[in-house]
Amino acid sequence: MAKRKETEDAEERPHSLEDSSDSSDEDTNMLDVEFEWFDPQPEHDFQGLKILLRQLLDVDAQLFDLSSLADLILEQPLLGSTVKVDGNETDPYAFLTVLNLRQHMEKPVIKNMISYITQQATTSSDLLPLKDVLENSEVGLILTERLINIPAEVSPPMYKMLLEEINWAIEEKEPYTFSHYLILSKTYQEVVSALDTQMNRPSKKKKKELAKEAKKEMFYFHPEDEIVQRYAALYGGYEYKNKEADGQSDARRTFQELGIKPQGHLMLIEASKFQDTVQAMEDYLRPS
Repeated sequence: MAKRKETEDAEERPHSLEDSSDSSDEDTNMLDVEFEWFDPQPEHDFQGLKILLRQLLDVDAQLFDLSSLADLILEQPLLGSTVKVDGNETDPYAFLTVLNLRQHMEKPVIKNMISYITQQATTSSDLLPLKDVLENSEVGLILTERLINIPAEVSPPMYKMLLEEINWAIEEKEPYTFSHYLILSKTYQEVVSALDTQMNRPSKKKKKELAKEAKKEMFYFHPEDEIVQRYAALYGGYEYKNKEADGQSDARRTFQELGIKPQGHLMLIEASKFQDTVQAMEDYLRPS
């Protein structure tokens, strides 16, 4: 049975970054899509979760045992949600879950995840305090991802249901009393297109203009992350360990002359501020 149903306007476009290029409003077809929220289903969601986890972790996904991570998510079917459009037996278009890092710290996939996060945190001065928090606090790792072009409005219901489910789990003496929540996400920066540079051989003046346009501004794959950061005790980005293949930024192009370069992003929220964070997210994404 679905947790909740909701109809959203969704763009009739493929779920891929390649098709995120500029287009006029006249060329955009809109569809009414009925989204449904479900508990994670071990018999239906394994492959879909692996795909979404691979997208979330980007080029570093190969550093993790995604099958074990998906299995761990599916081992707690009463905590977290998936979003689907064609019924319970189809692949999820989005998911959200929380994992108790201390409870699962001896499991290889979580041990690897903690090590990865700790190492990546040392590469950013903004994230340096994270190591101490992971070692001395009860941290819930929030993993969430959705297919490209799935509207951000599907996220607040998942977060609100997670809050309820955590409260129910605590009442049942389950190990979900956290001091902090750590959200693993991703952002991107615009970069000069190497493809255009090679094909068009722009002048020095044009190169300077493109470089200036591709300034080091951070953009969000998940718009709600901008709100989450306002409530975060700390947040910051990090370069992925694995390097993208040549031309990959062009394969992800979102603008006519610019490609994009993704990077990992971490946000730590104190548990006492988590409910306010979710409410602010819902207010921000509420349809006008």
